[in-house]
Amino acid sequence: MYAVEVRDHIMIAHSFRGELFGPAQRLHGATFVVDVAFFRESLTEDAVVVDIGRAHAALKSVLEPLNYRNLDEIEAFAGKQTTTEFLSRHIFDAMAAAARSGALGPGGEGIARIRVTLHESHVARAWFEDSL
Repeated sequence: MYAVEVRDHIMIAHSFRGELFGPAQRLHGATFVVDVAFFRESLTEDAVVVDIGRAHAALKSVLEPLNYRNLDEIEAFAGKQTTTEFLSRHIFDAMAAAARSGALGPGGEGIARIRVTLHESHVARAWFEDSL
């Protein structure tokens, strides 16, 4: 299996509900480093997994509505716990849609899997991965 991974980051604020989250129930900030890996069984005719430039542009586009935002104020997240795991799936869904729509360019339709990893600190990360 071949893979290409692109990276960006976002800075957000949010809070959680429930005793499980302790002090994170209060509004707090986070900077997430976001990695998106694209997997395919064989390379395209151009010998790539996906166009890296288009993949990075798609990731920037997906992250832009979240960057420098309080996620508690985003209507689509109302009533949701915007945990690292939850955000990984949210970004995965948007990147999968980009692959299906052709936004990743020629060869994007052959992507077999995508993994989205959010690094929330130097000691913790979470990801969501699935087939397309």
